[in-house]
Amino acid sequence: MVFDTELRRSPSELSRILVHEVFHFAWVRLSNQARRSWETLLQAEMERRAHGELGWSAEWRKRVLRKRGGDAPGRVWSEYACESFCDTAAWLYAGAGGHAEFTLAPRWRRARQAWFEALARQHHEGLRI
Repeated sequence: MVFDTELRRSPSELSRILVHEVFHFAWVRLSNQARRSWETLLQAEMERRAHGELGWSAEWRKRVLRKRGGDAPGRVWSEYACESFCDTAAWLYAGAGGHAEFTLAPRWRRARQAWFEALARQHHEGLRI
């Protein structure tokens, strides 16, 4: 990973981006069951027309999906699922507080937080994630 030196001036932004990037490694280590569970959560959001996201990387992919009618299969969906996972992790764990890119409604944020908490409990209990 290479980070722009300008991020030295914004520790909270550096933290948010770093956590996002680290969680790309977590995404590829998740079990297929865990990834499908995350995708199910996202599909429910899409069906209920949840607007906004927790980072631009997921937001622009979500916009592309909406233009295509929200169809789940395909590369854009896979990229969206991964980016939304990483953006959500950054929102949860980077300690950034507020950010202009945090546009997902609190109701959907709570559901995503609960999903991450359940995943952590499973991992803590020794279940394969």
